[in-house]
Amino acid sequence: MSSVIAPVRLSVLDRSRTREGHDGPAALRDTVGLARHAEALGYHRFWVSEHHGVPGVAGSAPTVLAAAVAAATGSIRVGTGGVMLPNHQPLVVAEQFGVLESLFPGRVDMGLGRSVGFTDGVRRALGREKKDAEDFAAQLDELLGWFTGEQSAHPQVRARPSEGLRVPPYVLATGEGARVAARAGLPLVIGDLRSRDRLLAAVDGYRREFRPSRWAERPYVMVSGTVAVAGTEEDAQRLLMPEAWSMAYSRTRGTFPPLMSPERVEALEMTSKERGFYESGLRGHIAGTEEQVADALGKAVGESGADEVLVTTSTYDRAALLDSLRRLARIAGLTPAGRPLSHN
Repeated sequence: MSSVIAPVRLSVLDRSRTREGHDGPAALRDTVGLARHAEALGYHRFWVSEHHGVPGVAGSAPTVLAAAVAAATGSIRVGTGGVMLPNHQPLVVAEQFGVLESLFPGRVDMGLGRSVGFTDGVRRALGREKKDAEDFAAQLDELLGWFTGEQSAHPQVRARPSEGLRVPPYVLATGEGARVAARAGLPLVIGDLRSRDRLLAAVDGYRREFRPSRWAERPYVMVSGTVAVAGTEEDAQRLLMPEAWSMAYSRTRGTFPPLMSPERVEALEMTSKERGFYESGLRGHIAGTEEQVADALGKAVGESGADEVLVTTSTYDRAALLDSLRRLARIAGLTPAGRPLSHN
């Protein structure tokens, strides 16, 4: 099979979703195991996410989990997708990534987002408000200054061991966040594969407004989205069903449940409102056989000019998830070094 994705880098984001019959600690151990699998298949990087007080999601401390992933792997880049900067003091974030980079030199990525807590209660527990996201550009500037020694908010303080270290920063954003990334001269991670027009508009604006910096000489775009690959189109769609129901449940009840098996989802008696959200959750993702996914992902990369694809797939069946990653790696012709094979 010819690769339509090469030479774009391919990476993995895992949200540490819990599954019915399995608790949060099991989900975190599964994340570490998935990272080992991704490294063996040749994926370029493996990122973990930040969610606070969300039922069904175990990943609440991304830098701690990233440390566990880095310790369990040997070559794959490890990072966060992302640390939500409005939830933290920039100095603390700098210190955490400084420690990670010191322990795992040359392998750590600092993915940064601008979201605040999921609910009012979580935001109060974090000591944050929605308006804190409005200060993202200033928070980002202070954070990077702790690494360069040029932050001016606290001139009498130095970040240890962060100052002088180079931890590549990435901004996870659309809209105004993409403009912040462009003006700061930082790589952009955009998770809008389901909305082609919005993705392309954000990417075009980012490239147009990009200002070279010490962190990046040119624009760098990583597109992120759900990708599911299986032997048949029907099996690939079944991979999407657990997360689609979880999203429908959250839209109607306000919390994410653990992932159910496709068989359990099929047996549910959904209300018309739930059914609408559920069916919407199944649409717009890249899912199908290897040939179908190769075509769809190749088109998305071609239209966006993406430098990298960050793949996330939340499903109940762990074996099917690992098989999806294997098939996707085969489509891209990955090698254990994380590079596409050449094709004649």
